[in-house]
Amino acid sequence: MKFIVWLIRVLVFVLLLVLALSNTQPATLNFLAGYAWSAPLILIGLAFFVVGLLAGLVSAMPAVVRLRMENGRLKRELRVARETPPVVEQPPLPPLI
Repeated sequence: MKFIVWLIRVLVFVLLLVLALSNTQPATLNFLAGYAWSAPLILIGLAFFVVGLLAGLVSAMPAVVRLRMENGRLKRELRVARETPPVVEQPPLPPLI
């Protein structure tokens, strides 16, 4: 199974490498206010991939922080529960007649 996974990884890498090498022609990206960026097409694609990756990581950070805080709280509760001795309740005595 690991061989198949590595084979797929190598195939995807080779496919992306061929795609990158075939898109080296210059492209111009026009921004607002007259700014323009002229670079190879694959470099522009890589830049947008990195910006999207960073935006995804930044948008996931609040959930990660919230889950880490909850995990810490639950660990503290578990530690306190393990440290306290169990309370054994005695059944009520039958009534005396």
